[in-house]
Amino acid sequence: MRFDVLTLFPEIFDGYFGSSVLKLAIARGLVEVWRHNIRDWATDRHRTVDDRPFGGGPGMLLKPDPIVPCVESVRRQGGDPGHLVMLTPQGRRFDQQTARELATHERLVLLCGRYEGFDERIRQILQPDEISVGDFILNGGEVAAMIVIDSVIRLVSGVLGDQQSSADDSFSSDDRLLEFAQYTRPREYRGLEVPPVLLSGNHEEIARWRRENSRMRTRERRADLAGPAAGSGALEASDGGAE
Repeated sequence: MRFDVLTLFPEIFDGYFGSSVLKLAIARGLVEVWRHNIRDWATDRHRTVDDRPFGGGPGMLLKPDPIVPCVESVRRQGGDPGHLVMLTPQGRRFDQQTARELATHERLVLLCGRYEGFDERIRQILQPDEISVGDFILNGGEVAAMIVIDSVIRLVSGVLGDQQSSADDSFSSDDRLLEFAQYTRPREYRGLEVPPVLLSGNHEEIARWRRENSRMRTRERRADLAGPAAGSGALEASDGGAE
């Protein structure tokens, strides 16, 4: 899978692209990531990319030029023009379902905003898929692009050592339950013990406990997600529901 990131600050990604899962995915040839500096498409000697909004108002807006030529040029690189994503607070809400949708594309082109946002004609001409990572404001779209990349690469075949890991994550199942509680050694720590069912070796009982624990957590922590799949029954005392 290929990612193209269009940004005014490509250096922000230096540490991120060279670390952890993404670094390994790139080294193994499972993922390509390309950075493009939008200023390279500016036509004046000052490499101007923004200007004051018509009608007045605070801040600066990103100009149609060089944004539109930048996007068009990058999308011509390679046979697949890719799926264009504009990171903006005005976009549709990014969630795990959106990540799964984006992961079906062979190439994602991520356009990062800055300042007070984009001149409206950029949207009208390019017709991007506008995505917001949450109901809050960031200094720019770079962090949002990292969030999208980080979530999507987990769904690329071969990136994770154990693909079941992503299948068990919160929001990954069709019923959007939170992930069940997890435990490791030691068995007892400061008076808190691992639920006995997890030590039983009974895989059927363990699977049932995890499912019920996911439902309970979802009801308690994210009532907005707790539809019929979350159920209304309480965990049995023998299941060791307390962490």
